Amino acid sequence: MTHLAELTAVELLAGYRSGDFTPVDATEAALERIETHDGAINAFVLVDRESALASARDSARRWADGESLGPADGIPTSIKDIFYTAGWPTLRGSSLIDEAGPWDVDAPCVARLRDAGAVLIGKTASPEFAWKGTTDSQRFGITSNPWDPSLTAGGSSGGAAAAVGAGMGPWAVGTDGGGSVRIPAAFTGTVAIKATYGTVPMYPASPFGTLAHAGPMARTVTDTALLLDVISGFDSRDWSALPSPTRPFAADLASLEADSSSLAGVRIGYSPTLGFGTNDPEVEQRVREAVEVMASLGADIEEVDPDIEDPVEAFHVLWFTGAAKVLEAYGPGALEKIDPGLRQGIEKYADASALDYLSATAVRMDMGVRMGNFHQKYDLLLTPTMPIPAFDATRQAPAGWPSELWTSWTPYTYPFNMTQQPAVSVPCGLTSSGLPVGLQIVAARTRDHSALRAARAYEIASGEKFSAPVSPAARVGGAGR
Repeated sequence: MTHLAELTAVELLAGYRSGDFTPVDATEAALERIETHDGAINAFVLVDRESALASARDSARRWADGESLGPADGIPTSIKDIFYTAGWPTLRGSSLIDEAGPWDVDAPCVARLRDAGAVLIGKTASPEFAWKGTTDSQRFGITSNPWDPSLTAGGSSGGAAAAVGAGMGPWAVGTDGGGSVRIPAAFTGTVAIKATYGTVPMYPASPFGTLAHAGPMARTVTDTALLLDVISGFDSRDWSALPSPTRPFAADLASLEADSSSLAGVRIGYSPTLGFGTNDPEVEQRVREAVEVMASLGADIEEVDPDIEDPVEAFHVLWFTGAAKVLEAYGPGALEKIDPGLRQGIEKYADASALDYLSATAVRMDMGVRMGNFHQKYDLLLTPTMPIPAFDATRQAPAGWPSELWTSWTPYTYPFNMTQQPAVSVPCGLTSSGLPVGLQIVAARTRDHSALRAARAYEIASGEKFSAPVSPAARVGGAGR
């Protein structure tokens, strides 16, 4: 029998309806996984067992009385330690933040999960202020990959991805300012979406500005869409929030079937490198195989690079000036106390002018125009999510890599924060050493449904064999740090 901790949110909901088990059972299973395996992974910076079980008991009573609050009711869920969560500290991986608080505000996504009856089990690890593509901090240490604890889980939502991948709750909420839900999803064999900017409201506003998104993370596309349905929608505290969606993101996924016409008529451009990346051969092969699967589902696929150049320098201006803004609240000595890599980036761009910022914004706007033109011909763009598999957790880049800066090995993620487009990462196979590979599916702005539908069609056709968790007992048993 499948362990409760390995069930998806959809499967848990079915069990609650049938009475086969309760939210208390599911929450205890997730907490047991955390207690047994998080010493090897370090996904969580806070676990509130008593609060989680109290919420689970409330949910169980609602299900027993036929008064469920909906598809989040009783689902064990973790929150990245970037979002304000009333009653819990939000430390953001930094020693600069005082744990004493007060902590009396919920971010919009947290408030919606509470209102929907989700069981909040704890907060997951982030690098300091979510600034990079690995998850380690001076305050909380290194977060490892549940497939191999010697390797990184990616970042900055590495704690969230590791928790989901190891069965420590089927749902997590992360942030994505340059790939931060998609990078760890690719490295951990999980699913994540960075929805169109403004779909999931953010409060307080991110210092990284309109690059930063909130994103759901799960083990299947349908679970990811269900979580997106819960946390999306207008919030007046977010000046850039979009109107609430008029159609659920999960609405048309259940009707998909494993046949040769599920993507019929969908026009897809496949770009293995975006014209400027370089891939590990096995990663590129797995992604090409996934593209072939999508072609077999009726999609009209052409290998083509979009008409864009690498926007990394413009991204750095926007990113590190935002990071400098973060530190203003902590006084003149803060720079000496933070992650050395973050300090180097801030110092490098310390002299960036308003003109530099506007020039970077102009690059961004031009990219948006070019991708808009691309989507006049192609409904979707396919790329690898990451050009490499997970690497040594103690490093900031793979051994021998020409740069340690995280953007040097994430060329396919940050461009779509610049353009604010929806982008899904879905598992598409394993390397010969047994490490997950991710396929990125990018759609035009506000076409999130199209990206999710294509991801689900692929997931069905591939047999979902990579989105179901491998037993953490097999992966991390006996490992430690």
